Amino acid sequence: MMSALLFLIRIALLTLTAVLSTACSNTHDAANGANVDTHDAALIARGRYLAKAADCAACHTSPDSAPFAGGVKIDSPFGTFYGTNITPDAQHGIGKWNADDFYAALHEGVSPDGQLYPAMPYTSYRQMSRADSDAIYAYLMSLKPAAVTNREPDLSFPFNLRFAVRFWKMLFLESGLPDASRGESADWNRGRYLANALGHCAECHTPRGRFGQLDGMKPLAGGTLGRVHAPDLTPEGLADRGWSARDLQAFFATGIAPQGSAFGEMHPVVHLSSQYMTHEDLRAISTYIMGDKPVAPAPLQTQSADGEQMAAGRRVYLSVCAGCHGVEGEGKPHVAVSMRGNSTVRQNDAHNLIVSMLDGIEEQGFPGLERMQAMPGFANTLSDEELAHVANYLRGAWGGRPAEVSANVVRALRR
Repeated sequence: MMSALLFLIRIALLTLTAVLSTACSNTHDAANGANVDTHDAALIARGRYLAKAADCAACHTSPDSAPFAGGVKIDSPFGTFYGTNITPDAQHGIGKWNADDFYAALHEGVSPDGQLYPAMPYTSYRQMSRADSDAIYAYLMSLKPAAVTNREPDLSFPFNLRFAVRFWKMLFLESGLPDASRGESADWNRGRYLANALGHCAECHTPRGRFGQLDGMKPLAGGTLGRVHAPDLTPEGLADRGWSARDLQAFFATGIAPQGSAFGEMHPVVHLSSQYMTHEDLRAISTYIMGDKPVAPAPLQTQSADGEQMAAGRRVYLSVCAGCHGVEGEGKPHVAVSMRGNSTVRQNDAHNLIVSMLDGIEEQGFPGLERMQAMPGFANTLSDEELAHVANYLRGAWGGRPAEVSANVVRALRR
């Protein structure tokens, strides 16, 4: 923490002169900007599709407020951010912005009011084309204005020094993102744009450095910002957990695949974004993530494990899990997913499996009439040892992973 403090104090000193020198010229004229027809029905329709592909609602639409009126709580290691109002309300939203302002926010992380924190994923959105930016702008301008006041970020010093974001950008803002896969096809290139510029997959699925910057050496290798970690989306990591491009495409379209269902922060992505994308675009994203020549899905390996430990885990499983997930882990349609070959069970790190057992998973709806029942959390009913036993049983019996989860590992993940 002290090193971070000293670092950002240096940022403040280095950028203060630049901030002061430009403050007087920071005027704004909403009439000046690109000529975007915000009443063009075709442009608005395209913008609506692109806003879904970019998952704008995930951060800017709170369940208890108007669409795109902000208020979504976004936790981070640096404090709490809140999604802002992006309706055309002139006082609280972006009603006074022109198309140039909107593009600058996406591309440079700058609004008419100043610097934007990189909680706004302009590190990815900066790859978005001007035409697509203008279409989203036209769509947002067509919405009903919502007079909902924005909430300021709740950040501790020195992270609340907003002007220091200038120097963060000088150090870490890149013009593009590295690829985890290889390809040259039309689908691969289209998917690259959709996944990187619009879908901003890297923001959750790429590890970050100590100052929140994306680690360009490990694209899509998994992120740890949330309670549920964003898993490895490299072609090798996905293949190791049994994924194919076809399964991935089905998952984006429906939230469900043979490897399991979307949960944690991925469920809103399907619910608000990917289910609305065209078959062709979802195929392109899947092609980009897996590559033009994808690695073959790894077959499920059997693991030798301590018989007594496996028997203990089996007893716990039959007692509290089998009613929904099946005696042999086969799952039950519309109730619970299969544990056999489940992607979470097959992860090298048991973090997400343990967190799911501790916290439970809310009842979730999926496209069409599909639903999965709520999974209760067992933090108050099972001991650390019992949870470790059942985690090891699941991983060893149906995940092809070593049974090496200890009670201490479970204890460390309790809230």
